[in-house]
Amino acid sequence: MEDKGKNIEQAQDSCYHGWMSLQSQRVLDLKQALAQRRSHEGTADAAADDKNLRELTQKIIGDFKDYAGKRANLSHRSSSNYYAPSWNTPLENALIWMGGCRPSSFFRLVYALCGSQTEIRVTQFLRNVDGYDTSGSGGASLSDLTAEQLAKINVLHVKIIDEEEKMTKKVSSLQEDAADIPISTVAYAEEHLGEPNLAVDQALDKQEEAMATLLAEADNLRVYTLSKIIETLAPMQAADFLLAAKKLHLSMHAWGALRDRRRRECIIDAADDARGKEEK
Repeated sequence: MEDKGKNIEQAQDSCYHGWMSLQSQRVLDLKQALAQRRSHEGTADAAADDKNLRELTQKIIGDFKDYAGKRANLSHRSSSNYYAPSWNTPLENALIWMGGCRPSSFFRLVYALCGSQTEIRVTQFLRNVDGYDTSGSGGASLSDLTAEQLAKINVLHVKIIDEEEKMTKKVSSLQEDAADIPISTVAYAEEHLGEPNLAVDQALDKQEEAMATLLAEADNLRVYTLSKIIETLAPMQAADFLLAAKKLHLSMHAWGALRDRRRRECIIDAADDARGKEEK
């Protein structure tokens, strides 16, 4: 209902910004829930906090599923917008895969957090040996992954990479279709470039529909991967992982916008320098 009266691109843009706003809220929710759980480490309240964390992580998975559903509905009317979104920064679009992040990047995040948190734990241990107070830093972290958890994550990682490669081949085939009949032959035969053509429109509509199907498959793979990783992790680990993932997503958008501003300023400065040289 909220998209009534908007064109398709405005509806897609509104959907994205609603999603980003929700991500910011979930960051606060996760921080609060994790802080409460850590404050109750070793007490009778820890079990209840773990239950609350698990409910929150499931709610976040539900958010992702809802967002994927909205994207699927909107993409059937214009799927190409999702492959190079105007609401993204150039930095984000340079890193995009099938309308979003690669599912395999979730595993890289797990490994990165596992390594960094292990380093922090070692530093804290050494400081404790030297008499530093490390109270309040307890609770399960990704540095505490068991051998069983790592084995499950590694098996899933291999499976997801295989699925990614299959989908990449599909989108590559679709991209190659742009140089096939009838699009290429019509372009060659036209006297006036870019004139409306029924055969081309039908071919491009068919391609957009196929791209929309692939986008939905990619989103489903992202949701599936995230769900399976969360299932493997303990409540605090899952919440820590989701917090890191959301902060990374929001930060990349902010960093991309910052780099865009710097580029624009550099262009203006270069133009000013050129005018200054001409005046001299």
